This record gives sequence, C-alpha cells and structure tokens, in this order.
Amino acid sequence: MFKRNCQPSEPSVERRGGAGRGSRRGLPGFTLLETMMALIVIGVGVLAFVDAQTSFVRSNSWSSQASTAMLLGNEIREMVRRLPRHDPVTGLYFDATGAVAGWGREPGEVTAQDIDDIDDLDGIRFGNGGQMPGPIDATGAVIPAIAMDGTILVDTNGSNLPLQGWSQRVIVEKVDLYNFNIVRSPGYVQASSANIPGVAVDEFPLRVTVIVEFQGINDVTPQEVTRLTWVVPK
Repeated sequence: MFKRNCQPSEPSVERRGGAGRGSRRGLPGFTLLETMMALIVIGVGVLAFVDAQTSFVRSNSWSSQASTAMLLGNEIREMVRRLPRHDPVTGLYFDATGAVAGWGREPGEVTAQDIDDIDDLDGIRFGNGGQMPGPIDATGAVIPAIAMDGTILVDTNGSNLPLQGWSQRVIVEKVDLYNFNIVRSPGYVQASSANIPGVAVDEFPLRVTVIVEFQGINDVTPQEVTRLTWVVPK
C-alpha cells in the first residue's frame, strides 16, 4: 500500500503566508488612525480649556473693574452728602445784569478741597483726562495707585501717583420741584399762581450723576463702567 502524503500542499502554505502578510500590513494603518483621533480629541480638549480660561480671566477682570467703579462712584456720593446745594457765601443769585451767578466753581476754586457746594461739581472730571488730578475720595484727596505688593506708587519727585486710567465725571442738574425728570436751567424761577407757590432760583432740587470711566492701554477713548444718579432735595 502506498502511504498518503500528509504534507500540506504548496498552495495552502501560500494562503497562510498571504493571510499573515495582509494582517501585518493592516496594523500600521489602524494605529495611525487611532493616533489621529487621539490628537483630535486632545486638541479639542486643549482649545476648550484655553477658551474657558480666557473667559474666566475676562470675567474676573470685569468683576474687579465693576467693584472699583462702584467704589469710585460712592466716594463722590459721600462727598456730596456733606456739601450744601449752592455756595454757602454767595448762593445762587442774579447779578446786576440779570444773569444767574453762583453756578459752578467760583474763582479760586482750583483743587478738590476748594469745592464747597454741590453745583461746583457740575462738568468736573476727576482723573484720567480731567481738569483735576484724581480720581478722588470723599474727602477730596487723590486716590493713589497701589502696586501688587501693596505699596503706594510714587513719581520721580516722590509724590503719590494717582490711580491710573480711571476718572469720575460729574453732572449736576437743577430739576423741577414736582418732577425730577424735568431739567431746569440754573436761572429758572417758578412764578407763583393760584395753584402753586413761587419757588426762588436757589430752592430747587439737584440731580447728581457720577459716570465712572476706565481707559486701558489699548483703549482709544474712556469706556463707561458704571454710573450713579441721585437727587438732593431742596
């Protein structure tokens, strides 16, 4: 009897070899695809983290600016609380020509400490780009710039540097006695009638508005951060 040849035929060997080579060729392509997907996922995650960090810094910066602006606005409000509506010596009056006098700063009032009545504040800007250095606190003193370590910054002469970039702009308006939304001119007088009494030129309420602005190093013009408005009754 003849023995059966148990050795696999050559084509079978080629098929096994071919299958092995195909598998080895497929592995590198699959690994590259995984790497690309991983890079995409990591990239998206990094971008999301950077965007979140940027939003946090922006929000934190705005919160800090809003707090500073409210503080500066309230300093002017506290200053106004201790002042009379009009000059304590001359008051608001009509001069010999019939023109109203006494509104705004009087001659010689050149510093914040010289301001002695509320109408002196009309049109004044304390601080950045203003007529007076500043911004100021409730006593009229210039608020100094503070370094990160808590020390006060000074110039070459040893004087305190004012808080940089900030300003307090003040508007004072004379308003109607019965409607605070109606603005009257400084020389307005209410004549008496059968229904309402007469009101003298200096007996009207005053509406005070403080606009706090900040101009950063990249800002072309000052940007309003907050404003406060209140009425001082007669």
